[in-house]
Amino acid sequence: MQLTTLIVDDEPLAREGLRALLAKDAEVSAIREAKDGCEAVAAIREGHPDLVLLDVQMPEMDGFEVVRSIGAATMPGVVFVTAHDQYAIQAFEINALDYLLKPVIEERFVRAMARAKERIRANVVDANRQILGLLEAIASPRKYVKRLAVWSAGKTTFLDVEEVDWIQAAENYVELHAGRMSHLLHVTMNVLEKSLDPEVFLRIHRSMIVNISRIRFLQPGSHGEYLVTLRDGVRLQSGRTYADRLKALTNNPF
Repeated sequence: MQLTTLIVDDEPLAREGLRALLAKDAEVSAIREAKDGCEAVAAIREGHPDLVLLDVQMPEMDGFEVVRSIGAATMPGVVFVTAHDQYAIQAFEINALDYLLKPVIEERFVRAMARAKERIRANVVDANRQILGLLEAIASPRKYVKRLAVWSAGKTTFLDVEEVDWIQAAENYVELHAGRMSHLLHVTMNVLEKSLDPEVFLRIHRSMIVNISRIRFLQPGSHGEYLVTLRDGVRLQSGRTYADRLKALTNNPF
């Protein structure tokens, strides 16, 4: 697979670093550069690159405005590059989009490129739908996420958060339990917790979050913890440091 690529960054040193990393990839056949958003839009429309390494923070026209100008439905594959925008990082992870944090580390770059190639081979339409979800999140930062994009077996599954019964940490992923199905999402528990409506989801342990509407019984333990029984019979043990959150539910029934 041969890829034509476009680097978009207003910093010459950043472009130079990304060019050096791309040059090591045998599957990259062409590398073009744009130093701002306007140049990027023109280069994408004229050159139709397979993959764009797109800086988020740029003057006048940032990376998100570039995507809006091209249109998420027709945007090539994208790996976003960001310096410190924590909210943007959260949005990338929730929508299962690749991003690189500056300064870019080669090991992380290689992983992002491998994932980008897999998506380009599989189905760019899925990636475009994820970009639409990202733009919705960026445009409405006060809204909580309504769906989660789960990448698995060469395709993206979109899961409405209301379908999720409970969530468990799984190393660098979280495992979403929805009925008889489970899905892995590459995001940390802390990032996911901040993205979920606290009126709907409650963290009961450092490694567990539960959909409040799925709780059937709460049984206090001898050391301040709770045994949480869900409507499907699943039993979860809360952490002692989260006991006050569960106790509050008994004073404010759901």
